[in-house]
Amino acid sequence: MTEQGAIVHIGGYTEHSGGRGSGIVAARRDPRSGALSPLGAVAVTPSPSFLARHPRLPVLYAVNELPEGEVSAYRVAADGDLTPLGTRSTGGAEPCHLAVVPDGGHLVVANYGGGSVAVFPLDPDGMPGERSDLVEHEGHGPDPERQERAHAHMVNPAPGRGPLLAVDLGTDSIYRYDLDAASGRLVPRAPRVRTASGSGPRHLGRHPDGRRCWVAGELDASVTAYELTAEGALHERGRVDASDRAGHVQPSEISVGPDGRFLYVANRGVGTVAVFAVAGELPELVAEVDTGGEWPRHFARAGEHLYVADERADMVRVFRVDPATGVPAPVGEPVAVPSPTCVLL
Repeated sequence: MTEQGAIVHIGGYTEHSGGRGSGIVAARRDPRSGALSPLGAVAVTPSPSFLARHPRLPVLYAVNELPEGEVSAYRVAADGDLTPLGTRSTGGAEPCHLAVVPDGGHLVVANYGGGSVAVFPLDPDGMPGERSDLVEHEGHGPDPERQERAHAHMVNPAPGRGPLLAVDLGTDSIYRYDLDAASGRLVPRAPRVRTASGSGPRHLGRHPDGRRCWVAGELDASVTAYELTAEGALHERGRVDASDRAGHVQPSEISVGPDGRFLYVANRGVGTVAVFAVAGELPELVAEVDTGGEWPRHFARAGEHLYVADERADMVRVFRVDPATGVPAPVGEPVAVPSPTCVLL
């Protein structure tokens, strides 16, 4: 593993969003033990709540989750330091997720407050140019407080030629788009995929086989299974509960393990990571592990280690995943990080 590969960047909320962080924090990761050694703040920037890397270049991108949303780009040094490259307006309020398309040519951003998806072309150095498209979703869901309008929560480019999937909590929908690389514009694929009414879809996890994915319902504490066709269609296969615990459950991150055998779901409110086997038609709960906090906002996997960011407990917790059972167990002491919301490995 290279020196740069051992660096972890952690995004979080600053005072601009009621958080306690100062910007993007770096830590050095021991590949063997999984331990994190904090290196301190490497970019002072408002509420960098989600981070992404360029697939080829040493460039990191962060959304700035503000009433007038922005995306910031940084050159990444081998020691984890970040040099600002520039900032662009996302054209909407409270951007909460972003991703670089696999060929590295464009950056896409989900504006939660604006209910829209923005596209930025990336130059040969990875710097975002002027926004090339802004697609606004329309509609609402049955929850008058959380679904009064569209709320784009995730943008998920296909690893191959399939459509980009945009998950919208406010309209109970998954939108499908083809990105025209020449113009940088999104071409909608109709119709949009409707999730269960009031489910509030938040994040989507793809299986390595490219044929399956699962969506976390933030508002009804569900996990919905879908079949992805070669033509880019999504067919629902069924739904299960995201947690087996009593109390308020609000799923956040959802992701499939690297070997494709297990699905992981972080559950805020009850403070757990649920582990599901995915060999059958529907996910089957095999374990639910306490994270040591109440509000696991995000997690990321590197090798046999799982890193869980608990926003309200001001910590990142390290787990070792049993390769046979898929169940994570905590190792070491939690790493203190103020208001962490994203772990980028």
